[in-house]
Amino acid sequence: MPTAVVAIGGNSLIKPGERGTLEEQRANLSVTCEGIAAVMAAGYRVVVTHGNGPQVGDALLRSEMAAPQVPPLTLDACVAETQATIGYLLQQMLQETLQRRGLRRPVVTMVTQVLVSRRDPAWRHPTKPVGPFFPREEAERHRGVQGWTMMEDSQRGYRRVVPSPEPKAIMELAAIQGALAHDALVIACGGGGIPVVFKRDRLVGIDAVIDKDRASSLLAWELEAELFLISTGVEQVALNYGTPQEHAVANLSVPEARRYLREGQFAAGSMGPKIEAALAYLERGGRLAIITSPERIPEALHGMAGTRIVTTEDGKK
Repeated sequence: MPTAVVAIGGNSLIKPGERGTLEEQRANLSVTCEGIAAVMAAGYRVVVTHGNGPQVGDALLRSEMAAPQVPPLTLDACVAETQATIGYLLQQMLQETLQRRGLRRPVVTMVTQVLVSRRDPAWRHPTKPVGPFFPREEAERHRGVQGWTMMEDSQRGYRRVVPSPEPKAIMELAAIQGALAHDALVIACGGGGIPVVFKRDRLVGIDAVIDKDRASSLLAWELEAELFLISTGVEQVALNYGTPQEHAVANLSVPEARRYLREGQFAAGSMGPKIEAALAYLERGGRLAIITSPERIPEALHGMAGTRIVTTEDGKK
């Protein structure tokens, strides 16, 4: 049976203007879970990955506010915490959806560690904002006491920035493969995975954030998945986005996508990382990448929605 990795974005959990309560997230997941069930109904074994940006920020804020009373959590522990919480919500919604569609499968969340390199250049250039905004005085205190790198963000205050290193290996890969072999739907690599490094002969967590799409791409390659589907806030990839010449594209070859990426067609903060993740998967030997919205996943599986990215021009036909 072929394998599919389905990477869902933050819009599947928290909509603009929402507080992000558990009930809001549960309600928002209903449409996405229907799309995931459609992938399983199409004959795939499925692994779901997800983002955790707002949730890990909330976890860090709770830790900061509670610090006078209880020991604060490290960033890697907050990633682990949000993996479990989001996985719990997904498990419930997916089990309900699969049962309603007659697709009885066990659903399991795998708290996932992802190996990164201590030599990654990202350590010298922290760029990923995490956690709450601070006024200048408090930001300086954190810089001096905790050694955090602080950066002004959108004139709303100062935020901690951490490295975003390249994922090198999924440490729970064998466990994920074992669960798939027993027909489970697996939720893994939440928030890009918990970043870990080897310290002597054991794994230790480290303060960093791994890009969710990069980790999902690596997982799809390591699982030899036949499909890598990225669910995001738009139905299709667009060229000349935000201009009068904007138009959606249904099919892209790897050379085309690579050229458009070089030309700056895909913004670094939005579609760019998703295109890069799809290309990394395909250039390692993957077969098909699809980018679409949660609502259009069922149609995208049959080429009736979304953007399909394949290795060559001939593969688009």
